[in-house]
Amino acid sequence: MSSARLKIQFCRKGAFWLLLSALVSVSLAKPDLDLAVKLAGERYGAPGAENVARWRQMLQSTAGLEETKKLEAVNNFFNQSVFYQEDQLTWGEKDYWATPLETLGRGQGDCEDYSIGKYISLGMLGIPIERLRITYVRASLGLPGSGSSQAHMVLAYYPVPNSEPLVLDNLVPELRPASKRPDLSPVFGFNSQGLWVAGTSTPAVKDPTSRLSRWRDLLSRMQKEGLD
Repeated sequence: MSSARLKIQFCRKGAFWLLLSALVSVSLAKPDLDLAVKLAGERYGAPGAENVARWRQMLQSTAGLEETKKLEAVNNFFNQSVFYQEDQLTWGEKDYWATPLETLGRGQGDCEDYSIGKYISLGMLGIPIERLRITYVRASLGLPGSGSSQAHMVLAYYPVPNSEPLVLDNLVPELRPASKRPDLSPVFGFNSQGLWVAGTSTPAVKDPTSRLSRWRDLLSRMQKEGLD
């Protein structure tokens, strides 16, 4: 893939500071995926319903697998089912956090949407949330040493606390340890339990209370979709 093509696939937002406060637990014990399929059909037509039904089937068929296989299945599913597109073109907004139903219904999303979809799906599959962190990185563009980079978002999986994570990314299809992704420079990672600055082992923030509107709005929409 050319560097020019890669460049258009990166998130080009300056609003990543909003993610610092998106540390609200996602309760997904009993998602109503039948309702999600129905709503996808009503909103996005047959292709959207088919995408969400495929998601439901993937979750059902993957539920009994061991963790690494769940990671591979979820990563592959979103990478293959979602076409990269910026929020402005998809939603008419500069920065929109889509639910998995919305992302799969439209069949397109940006790097946040890939990461959110994977995070929520793995939570549904019983992966302990402390092993998952949505991670803001700087991704290198062009040749090594060029100094050119773009903001990007990935999902990191930590087998045990403070171990080297595996990276789930929409740019590179296979799972790779962080050490095999020298093109990514982590800035911070978060989940519902806290926020970690890159290079630290304890959370810098445990419970921010401000600027939660985007994440709360996403959770509210998920609730109406039968996913919360």
